[in-house]
Amino acid sequence: MRHPIASQALELLACETRETDLLASPDAVRDYLRLLLGDRPHEIFAVVFLDAQHRVIATEEMFRGTLTQTSVYPREVVIEALNRNAAAVILCHNHPSGSPQPSQADLTLTSTLKAALALVDVRVLDHLIVTRMEAVSLAERGMM
Repeated sequence: MRHPIASQALELLACETRETDLLASPDAVRDYLRLLLGDRPHEIFAVVFLDAQHRVIATEEMFRGTLTQTSVYPREVVIEALNRNAAAVILCHNHPSGSPQPSQADLTLTSTLKAALALVDVRVLDHLIVTRMEAVSLAERGMM
């Protein structure tokens, strides 16, 4: 269960990301995703769906896993992107271990999702790995 202050902060950041151009405030996105997923005891894979102007349509927690892994089904991500009429997405998952360093499995998953979504003209802008304290952007690291 989240601390009440963390829940209030999450609500405020969610409003901010919905009401503004998401990419104009990457720090707000990082903070929002850290608050959303950073303190979870198991892995969660989430997707931020964006319109053609990169405004937030929705953020969905799509898959829940164990302490060390989550099964992600590209077909389900593609279906949700099409259902929401998304032009782009930001992928995100947490590492309950506290280390935000991407694994080879994270990189492979990113490539797979990027290819699957490209078939339906949905761009993957980034994949963030979050912990309670930090968020690592694969795009910023040149890993996409």
